[in-house]
Amino acid sequence: MVTPESIKQNIEQGMSTAHLSVTGDGRHFEAVVVSEEFAGKSRVQRHQRVYQTLGDRMREEIHALSVKTFTPQEWAEIDVSRKT
Repeated sequence: MVTPESIKQNIEQGMSTAHLSVTGDGRHFEAVVVSEEFAGKSRVQRHQRVYQTLGDRMREEIHALSVKTFTPQEWAEIDVSRKT
């Protein structure tokens, strides 16, 4: 069974993050990923990088994953009340 923790572990193993949270109900998940790797990358490139860490799980196990990506600088500028 896919869990938020298992998704989080895959992302952590595949890339360096300054902040990472994954929530979900077993079918639908949301990840907030903060990484220096995103600097200079488009939103599509950032999402592709996250999906890369999940590999075949994205095609075979994870049916709905919403991803929000930020650089540490962007994350620092976000209103504290909006952070998850």
